[in-house]
Amino acid sequence: MRYTLIMAGGSGTRLWPMSRKELPKQLIPFVNGKSLIEIAYNRLDGLIGQEKRYICAGYDHKDLLLSGIQGFSESRFLGEPAGRDTLNALAYSSAVIGNKDPDAVIAVFTADHIITPEEEFRRTIENGFTIIEENPGVLLTFGITPDKPATGYGYLQLGAEFSGGAKVVDRFREKPDRETADGYVSAGPQRYLWNSGMFIWKASTFLDCVRRYEPGIYQKVTAIADAWGKPGFREVIETVYPSLKKISVDYAVMEPASSDPDVTVAALPMSLSWTDIGSWPAYAGICRADEQGNAFSLAKHLFLESSGCLAVSSDNNHLIAGIGCEDLVVIHTENATLVCKKDQAEMIKDLYAAVRDQYGDDYI
Repeated sequence: MRYTLIMAGGSGTRLWPMSRKELPKQLIPFVNGKSLIEIAYNRLDGLIGQEKRYICAGYDHKDLLLSGIQGFSESRFLGEPAGRDTLNALAYSSAVIGNKDPDAVIAVFTADHIITPEEEFRRTIENGFTIIEENPGVLLTFGITPDKPATGYGYLQLGAEFSGGAKVVDRFREKPDRETADGYVSAGPQRYLWNSGMFIWKASTFLDCVRRYEPGIYQKVTAIADAWGKPGFREVIETVYPSLKKISVDYAVMEPASSDPDVTVAALPMSLSWTDIGSWPAYAGICRADEQGNAFSLAKHLFLESSGCLAVSSDNNHLIAGIGCEDLVVIHTENATLVCKKDQAEMIKDLYAAVRDQYGDDYI
């Protein structure tokens, strides 16, 4: 049977100071009054029923998810007591769903993507489900057709034709420098795609790969899943989960699987508009902008002799004004304001750590 899983456990430090521990980026209603997780959940309408949609996120955010997403229930919430990166979230979730349904096929999404048109997205995911149902031993990922030589995304190096329009993934390429990214884009989408971080697999196939490549993690997450829904589950997960090795699914499973002769990793292209809201410059791309390329997410703003800036405020009555500014990011919140150059936005996660070290938890 078909299921979907949305991963919503990220901390969103590169979207500080608006993204905080209590309200991380996926829960902030800053996309036309809606949160990223709400958009991701509703994007599945018409693809799969609500009773088969799961969300994996931190325990601390359960109440916000239940109150913020119409139709979502606690029985489909997979809580994490601590963030241990994507492999553990996916292995834990796949094991729980797989225990309920040994034939489960799971489509995995993240809570920080803006994707249009949604009809094309659902058509592509439907095709992906069919590919895995016909080829249950395959791990399927989705690749985005690059529209620029982005250095902030990983890339999929494609090989032979597979099935249903998918191609075999020969290799996962990490975030490249600009010259390398130019080469990937010049080679064309038949050879290189952006790595979207979206997948479809049969739960048992994925878990078998975890068992082979990360046996220690496999043993622990299956113990957690076996305790799911039973008395004492909370004690088990709070004891075991924080002890899991922190590692991403790409490093732990997808990369070794792509070079394993006994496993096939395939990629299905997505020819649509896809934005990973992982930074303030990325967020600027979905905001309204003036003729000078200044983007805004607030009601009151005024920029003179300025271009390429982003201004955001958590207070709709707050005015942000500037003169002679170029490529600046200005983010205003109740107790913290960020100002930085767009080309240094990747350093915000370092600033976040420095703020925490110097001023404690009040500002994170």
